[in-house]
Amino acid sequence: MNPRVGRVERTTKETSVLVEINLDGTGKVDVSTGVGFYDHMLDQLGRHGLFDLTVKTDGDLHIDSHHTIEDTALALGGAFKQALGDKVGIYRFGNCTVPLDESLAQVTVDLSGRPYLVHTEPEKMAPMIGEYDTTMTRHILESFVAQAQIALHVHVPYGRNAHHIVECQFKALARALRYASERDPRAAGILPSTKGAL
Repeated sequence: MNPRVGRVERTTKETSVLVEINLDGTGKVDVSTGVGFYDHMLDQLGRHGLFDLTVKTDGDLHIDSHHTIEDTALALGGAFKQALGDKVGIYRFGNCTVPLDESLAQVTVDLSGRPYLVHTEPEKMAPMIGEYDTTMTRHILESFVAQAQIALHVHVPYGRNAHHIVECQFKALARALRYASERDPRAAGILPSTKGAL
């Protein structure tokens, strides 16, 4: 079978980003964005999704982390879409519920070709985790969904610790993407859509 890999390079006046992903990897991750907690979350994405993932971002962190985080998510979404290819033979849908101590994340994904995000998490979270602005989690998902062209529902019904609330989202996202993008042995050569296109 052909390897399912994606590579996106994105350069602006604000950032320089390289993302490479192999959907059929073993969870080998090499990530450096300059934002420690974001690196930790991308590591979760690769390891729990069993995606080989390389991310190298050099951004204007002297301003803040917004552009670095956003542009990395955009490139990641583009690379994921590229790696999916024609989507023939995949499961298409995936879901996963992940607890992390007191927090719980429920993620459902449809590799539909149509971008849509529904995202809920507890209010009044701590505003920062290290250099990571916790309001960026939704923006990461919005940016990823826009470029990956997928429908994504992320729901965190409860949680207290901001680190746990964000981390369980990335772990559940990784697993849901893994399940949705895996090849279905019963559907070899079949596109999972009655429309004939995804």
